[in-house]
Amino acid sequence: MLNVEDLPKNLKMIIAYEGTAYSGFQIQKNGPTVQAELKAVIEHITGETVDLQGAGRTDAGVHARGQVVHFHTHSNLSVEKLKKALNSLLPADIVVRNICEVSMDFHARHSAVSKTYSYCLYNSEERPLFERNYVYHYKAVLNITKMKEAVPFLLGKKDFKSFQAKGSAVLTTIRVVNFCHLELKGSLIVFTINANGFLYHMVRNIIGTLILIGREKINPSEMEQIIMGKDRAMAGETAPAMGLCLEEVLY
Repeated sequence: MLNVEDLPKNLKMIIAYEGTAYSGFQIQKNGPTVQAELKAVIEHITGETVDLQGAGRTDAGVHARGQVVHFHTHSNLSVEKLKKALNSLLPADIVVRNICEVSMDFHARHSAVSKTYSYCLYNSEERPLFERNYVYHYKAVLNITKMKEAVPFLLGKKDFKSFQAKGSAVLTTIRVVNFCHLELKGSLIVFTINANGFLYHMVRNIIGTLILIGREKINPSEMEQIIMGKDRAMAGETAPAMGLCLEEVLY
């Protein structure tokens, strides 16, 4: 009879990282990645080869406060000791915030119901210093009122093909945006959006379009026309990666 202690455990971890030095979350042949760093340290501590799965494949330069990963392990280390060991060995730009045991059928990506991202624009002639790796510095004056007027057009179940990067292959470009809002904090413009899924570069392309509206190049109501047009050429340019952050994954 198999001993209960011989059965694997499924561990869910919430991690945060600064994406500046990485070629993205997912392991790649060329360039450092968050997944590779985390996997290597887990395997060093447990002495096992693990299949580490993440909730989202953030791009190079994109940050996370609430990325979720999971892996199976036979290690008898408590989650408290494992967390302490991981944080003592991981690079300074990756932190494990929480570890808990979950059911064996839990999957960081497939079990997710929605994700929340934020994007930060630093709207000032003066360049940011301490925030420079976490914001997109945009010097030209933006009309925040008009940008806010455009945001509600993003809500609901819609085809967001206009905001999908060219060359992306997905079964459907329809997504459900549960909430989104734009707020001004001094020189910082923060856009927050939650949806059941995101297309490649979707948030960054929405930001590029909001910038066009903020510059008064197009009217706020044209956001609806851009969505209905299902044409990438109608939307704004792709905003840089450094302003984007994966805030939370909901299950």
